[in-house]
Amino acid sequence: MITLVFVESADGKFRKTSLEAVAYAHAMGGTVVAVAFGTVDKSELDSLGKYGASKVLHAADTRLDHPVLSAYASALVQAFQQENADTLVLANSSLGTPVAAKVAVKTNASFASNVVELPNTASGFVVKRSIYTGKAFSYVDMKSPKKVIAIKKNAAEAKEVGGQASVVAFTPTLNDADFTTKILSTEKASGEISLPEANIVVSGGRGLKGPEHWGILEELAKTLHAATGCSKPVSDMGWRPHHEHVGQTGVKVAPQLYIAIGISGAIQHLAGVNSSKCIVVINKDADAPFFKAADYGIIGDAFDVLPKLTAAIKASK
Repeated sequence: MITLVFVESADGKFRKTSLEAVAYAHAMGGTVVAVAFGTVDKSELDSLGKYGASKVLHAADTRLDHPVLSAYASALVQAFQQENADTLVLANSSLGTPVAAKVAVKTNASFASNVVELPNTASGFVVKRSIYTGKAFSYVDMKSPKKVIAIKKNAAEAKEVGGQASVVAFTPTLNDADFTTKILSTEKASGEISLPEANIVVSGGRGLKGPEHWGILEELAKTLHAATGCSKPVSDMGWRPHHEHVGQTGVKVAPQLYIAIGISGAIQHLAGVNSSKCIVVINKDADAPFFKAADYGIIGDAFDVLPKLTAAIKASK
């Protein structure tokens, strides 16, 4: 079996979710061929071997520095054919999922998104998918000879296996039709840690009473090396930038640890965080709905709890 893996990059570095995709493909068995587009550091390309890739196809065409869906899909289809691959694995992301759908259509492949576990091949090729914003699961038997799988964050651990990969130049044939969409500008979220990629996220809600009080939350996040987020009302009121809005209509996150401070726990917010491994809720309202979804809860005023929590974490280091 030959598995192709599309690895996303930003600023010349591979995203953690794509490293998870390489590890997932390696765990499936067979040969793993990674595909990278645009300008990527040589050390990054070489590093994919550590996660299970035996070969890396690198299309260094600078036109692919920008994530144009049609161009990416066309290039991946050509890689699929060149390597005679059986399966394409990629991250379930705002880029990966639509690219996956296009590739599936072009190759007549079975397609499954939000996949959370390795396929069950005991009888067919069955994948487990997260549905209804994480409230249920479905099992899909992928019957086509070719398969496209978009895995959810944390579906696999980005674990090093100590291998080495050969990096091979890849020159897909791309024409003007692949670039009918033009990206005029890109606005990047500020902050040292990307919210979708973060292992720890610290989010605040209206319980912080105003943007001038966000310093105590940011200090906790800095201490934990965490990304910061917020509830929808907070971003709507302009207390925090919209790219920090976590929830069903904002950024969906799946960190190892999610800390919600002064957030009541509306269903739209829960839908965006319920894939988190561990949820900690800090709220002075003992009846806040978020406590029902929490692994740990602290009933108390954030202005009292956060400074003490931050101090305790600093003391433990």
